[in-house]
Amino acid sequence: MSIDRSRLASLLDAQRTLHRQRTTRSRQAFEAADHLFGRVPMTWMNKWSGGYPLYLSGAHGNRITDLDGHEYVDFALGDTGAMAGHSPRATVAAVTERIAELGGITTMMPTQDAQWVAAELTRRFGLSLWSFSLTATDANRWALRIARMVTGRPKVMAFSYCYHGSVDETFVITGPDGGTAPRAGNVGPAVPVSQTTRVAEFNDLASVEAGLAHEDVAVVIMEPALTNIGIVLPEPGFLEGVRDLCTRYGTLLLIDETHTISAGPGGCTEAWGLEPDIFVIGKSIGGGLPSGAYGITEAVADAVRNHPEADLVDVGGVGGTLAGNALSTAAMRATLGEVLTDTNFEHMITLATRFREGVEGVLEKYDVPWSVEQLGARAEYRFCSPAPRTGSESAAAHDDEIEEYLHLYLSNRGVLITPFHNMALMCPATTAADVDLHTEVFGEAVAALVV
Repeated sequence: MSIDRSRLASLLDAQRTLHRQRTTRSRQAFEAADHLFGRVPMTWMNKWSGGYPLYLSGAHGNRITDLDGHEYVDFALGDTGAMAGHSPRATVAAVTERIAELGGITTMMPTQDAQWVAAELTRRFGLSLWSFSLTATDANRWALRIARMVTGRPKVMAFSYCYHGSVDETFVITGPDGGTAPRAGNVGPAVPVSQTTRVAEFNDLASVEAGLAHEDVAVVIMEPALTNIGIVLPEPGFLEGVRDLCTRYGTLLLIDETHTISAGPGGCTEAWGLEPDIFVIGKSIGGGLPSGAYGITEAVADAVRNHPEADLVDVGGVGGTLAGNALSTAAMRATLGEVLTDTNFEHMITLATRFREGVEGVLEKYDVPWSVEQLGARAEYRFCSPAPRTGSESAAAHDDEIEEYLHLYLSNRGVLITPFHNMALMCPATTAADVDLHTEVFGEAVAALVV
């Protein structure tokens, strides 16, 4: 099937017009935001389709209300940050108690909640020692510094079109010659990324070994499945192969499960039996409050302890005044202990399966050569078939016009998916009826495009 681009342009124009008509208060708020760079609190908020973002009035569970009073079924869920649902009751109660009754948000003193959270992270992911941050980005930055220190090696390896937050070393793609090239859009990197990073292609063990064979790579940083360029699942044997190659070449393995925790309570690490040396998690574990953590094995910890120049107490570049504060650790304890539970994950994964099957049914009915992948409670469609097997293939499948058309068609009918791509995430409050609404509206959008 080929897309009639003139028809798509007409349909997209109609959805843009409808968006402007039904969200006048959001548009007015955006146009009045003269003191915000890009008119938004963070410039990436301009990724919302239609020329301006919807403005938030309120959010609970998997429902969002905008300034115009429209309610949406939210499958974006803060791009995983609200995977527990918006303002989950247990998290709200815990942070309210900390603020209003116990008192103290940032005191530069530990609470017992931090030990509880660390023990729970060990139970779920296996690594024995943990430190906290406020974002996965910072956890990744600090973990890369530790890896370089303990190995004495200068470089890291990252996968083409990976995403690990705003970490300079990871904004890489495979260049025309197969070497490391910068991914477009990184703002003001301190040095060319080829000086810090060797690139590999996901699902390509030969490219991993070619980079590690230089024996200057301290750590491979990876998600067990790519997520921010569309879901790219690992092929059989790939993750085991990466682990073996890291061991063979004396390189540490860092697994970042900030998004892939959707696979289950212990993420892909537990579900697939992975063995990282360093582990990073963020976003979802705080129920929407800024939270992040990195874990290390005893072997890595011993290497740090025995390093003659390690300074992790004072100015070592690892840590922050607000990291591990009383409010965020209270939020993490409540979210992990009472919201992101085994039972809730089972519910969320069941609904994600229903979501994927609904999309597959639409694509089959209209003979559309797209694909949809699922990773536990998360699903995403891409505009190609079969599904991409590398980050570069997934990037090549991107289509701005189709994506904006689908996003606007859905949001104009009360369904939100992640503005950066086509990801849908389930939370404990999501229902089968919510999933079926997406299937119905998605089907209508595709029918209008191809009939």
